[in-house]
Amino acid sequence: MEQVMYQVSTLQALAMGYSRAVVSVEDFLRHGDIGLGTYENVDGEMIIVDGKCYRALEDGKAVCAEPDMGVPFAVTTFFKDNEKIPITDIENINELKQMLDLKIEEDFGLNSMHMVRIDGFFPRVCARSESGYESHHISLKDILKKTQKDFFFDDIKGTLVCVYFPDHMDGINAPGWHFHFLSEDKNKGGHVFDIELSQGTGIINKISRIQIDLPSTPAFDTYALKEASQDEIKEVEQGNGTK
Repeated sequence: MEQVMYQVSTLQALAMGYSRAVVSVEDFLRHGDIGLGTYENVDGEMIIVDGKCYRALEDGKAVCAEPDMGVPFAVTTFFKDNEKIPITDIENINELKQMLDLKIEEDFGLNSMHMVRIDGFFPRVCARSESGYESHHISLKDILKKTQKDFFFDDIKGTLVCVYFPDHMDGINAPGWHFHFLSEDKNKGGHVFDIELSQGTGIINKISRIQIDLPSTPAFDTYALKEASQDEIKEVEQGNGTK
C-alpha cells in the first residue's frame, strides 16, 4: 500500500495567523501514528509517537493530548519499520541535517517527502514550546514573540520525530528538516532547534504522496497566503530566531 503524508492546512496559513481548529486530535490520528504539528491557538507543540499524541507545554513538560483538542496545522503518516541506521557522535543540529540529507540523497529522495524516527541518547536537547494565544490575522512570528519559552534537556533518552519537505513544496510546508522531541518517559518534549546525539538508531520513510485538508470556514478565505514571509517561516519553523 502506498504511504501517504497527511497534512492539515498549510504552513503559509499558520504563518499568517490561521490557528483555528481544522480537525480534532481524534480525527487526525486516524491518518497516522507518527508526526508533528501544533494545537489550536498555537497552544503547545505536537509530537506523535507510536500512535499516541502528546502536547509539549511552554515549560517543556509533555502531556497526553485530549482527543477533542483542535489541530490547525500538523503532518502524520503510518510509519514503516524499514532498515535501521546507526547514528553516533552528532554534535549539533546542522550535522544531523547534513547526515540526513546524505542518506536521502543516496536514495534519490531530495524531491520527495520523508518521515524519520531517531531513538537514542541525547546529551543535550535545545527546544521550545508556547502557551495558547487566541488571535485573528496575527502572524505566527508575532504570536511566538509573546508566548514562546526556550528550555534545555540534558543527558536524556528519547525519540526525535523528523519531517523533510523538498524545496519545491515551499509554502505547503517548510522546506528542509523540522524536528520535535519526546523523552523516553513521555514527560518532556518540544520543537527542537539544536541537539547533541551521542548514540541512536534512525529509520527513514520516503513518501511520494500527500493528502491535505484545508480549513472549510469562511475566515480562511480572508487570509492572503501568498504574502507569507518565507524568511519568517524559516525563522519560526526551523530555528530559534524569534527573539
